[in-house]
Amino acid sequence: MDFERSDTQRALLDALDTLLGRYAGTGRSREPAARGAYDHALESELRTAGFLDLFGDDGAGPLEATLAVERISAALGAVTPVPHLLVLPALGLPAHTGPVALAAPPAGEEPGPVRYGAEAGLILLAGADRCVAAPLDPGQAEPVPSAYGFPLARVAPVASGQGAELPPGTAATVRGWWRVGASAEALGMMRQAFDLTVRYAKDRTVFGRALGSFQALQHRLAELSVLLEGARWLVYEAAFLGAPAEASAVAAAHTTAALRRLTRETHQIMGAVGLTREHDLHLWTLRLQALRAELGGMRAHRRAASAARWGAAAA
Repeated sequence: MDFERSDTQRALLDALDTLLGRYAGTGRSREPAARGAYDHALESELRTAGFLDLFGDDGAGPLEATLAVERISAALGAVTPVPHLLVLPALGLPAHTGPVALAAPPAGEEPGPVRYGAEAGLILLAGADRCVAAPLDPGQAEPVPSAYGFPLARVAPVASGQGAELPPGTAATVRGWWRVGASAEALGMMRQAFDLTVRYAKDRTVFGRALGSFQALQHRLAELSVLLEGARWLVYEAAFLGAPAEASAVAAAHTTAALRRLTRETHQIMGAVGLTREHDLHLWTLRLQALRAELGGMRAHRRAASAARWGAAAA
């Protein structure tokens, strides 16, 4: 794996950043987030520019699609980049317009709250071995109050025979790319929250000195930087390898642990101002809490990594 970005990757990300500068960002995100709305305009721009087709593009691929997921999430794009850029193409399914919901409920249980479930027209349900791609009636979804930046809803159970049951092994494909994608989302958001905190530490003066000049605080920020770098390379490696079970679960487990630490540290360092709605920090850290719970959270990721490595039960 080459640790330097290629000219193609740099050009792709520069173009994506330009698009996101126009159609995403903190200012645009506040209004859709308050309404719980999906940003169809942003999805349309991403599709028109070809960013939703990176997974199977001859000049790009899964790693480039993962990089795009990271950037879209860092810019607070109110879309569902993981199913669009990673999961649907990995399954060989056609593109879908509008939000796509992902769910992996335990056997015999209904799906829990899913992101954009009240607006999604398609859900991918990962079972023990097979995945079901089923249409959703948004009118049957039960919105769940959410303070986490993403609109959540419980969707109606998929009736027997409804939707298309995909071949054996597709559930593992969904889980693998979902873990990679959710980790990439978290990575983009963590980097933004971290950079914001570093700028605050440089600018904030305490007892006549910059807050960031205190060694104890420098150590805390350095430890966060190490955690972020670890998450970054684990996510990129898993995407580069094609989201195998062990690599994707390890990346998700590390990233979930890192986001817990980062949320606590950034809010402590920024103090009261970081807890206000007027400040931007919460736009990333609240969304991170929604990602923290997906696919069963850190314990489930660790169990999946153990099962992939040693064959232990991953229940």
